[in-house]
Amino acid sequence: MAERADTAQAQGTAARDHGGNLSAAIARFGGIRADWIDLSTGINPTPYPLPPMVAADWTALPDSEAQEALLTAARAYWQVPEGADVLAAPGASALIARLPALRPAARVRIETPTYNEHAAAFDHFGWQIAAAGEAEAQVSVHPNNPDGRLWRGDELLAPFCVIDESFCDVCPDQSHIARAATPGTVILKSFGKFWGLAGLRLGFAIGDPALIAGLRAAMGPWAVSGPALRAGTCALKDPAWAKATRVTLAASAARLDRLMQRAGAQTIGGTDLFRLYEVEDATLWQERLARAHVWSRIFPYSTRYLRLGLPPEDRWSQLEDALT
Repeated sequence: MAERADTAQAQGTAARDHGGNLSAAIARFGGIRADWIDLSTGINPTPYPLPPMVAADWTALPDSEAQEALLTAARAYWQVPEGADVLAAPGASALIARLPALRPAARVRIETPTYNEHAAAFDHFGWQIAAAGEAEAQVSVHPNNPDGRLWRGDELLAPFCVIDESFCDVCPDQSHIARAATPGTVILKSFGKFWGLAGLRLGFAIGDPALIAGLRAAMGPWAVSGPALRAGTCALKDPAWAKATRVTLAASAARLDRLMQRAGAQTIGGTDLFRLYEVEDATLWQERLARAHVWSRIFPYSTRYLRLGLPPEDRWSQLEDALT
């Protein structure tokens, strides 16, 4: 990737931008929400089908039995090793915001480009953020957002090691879950990306029981809603859906690469939920797509990076037309 060497310092001071800001795109380029396809996020466009809810899911405080059912399903699905603890939370972002408080502020290594909420959270708690060198803590997004980098086990060596596997459910064989019981380790899982239910707000921290205990105390009781408990348990107990979905996502990612390459973009990374392209002028590409009501992701630290998620199955033609 041509700009990797130039992004580390720039990203550290960049605004905490995110995908998904479709309202701003509509205000600028017109149309109504139904006209648009939002490819600025890495959310599965074919979500897991929600199970039927009962009234108590909405009206009662989530009970311990439902919470334990979710954690049991999570342990089985991710093959959590004995000795590691599991915590469910209202989204991985809620966990990211609290992780730096688990250890005294020191030096944390966060190589860039990567998901910017980690650096923001550590900075908030007074940590010194560095892109390289020895440190008391390390954050590794695996696979990385936006370039899809996969981290080797021998690269994850800090005493306090956060491994963000929010996008790893597309490639479970690459997971570092086997090291979840290692002292000082926390592995994050996101339910919103692979299962396509980001609005449900469900995420997991898996790791060193001492660290998970600190997160549990910070979250307080009833952190996960009744609907999220039911939907999450159902989905995590459905490995057949997950297996079929990985096949579909891989085919869609390859199709997207072919379309973009024909349009003049170069594939430089990503996952089966999002793809990263190098283009001559990312802002012009974003505007070109937006005029056809296709919203994409560009980055404040690069003029050439363009990231696209996958279109819904019935909206591929809209992207094709935008590219031609």
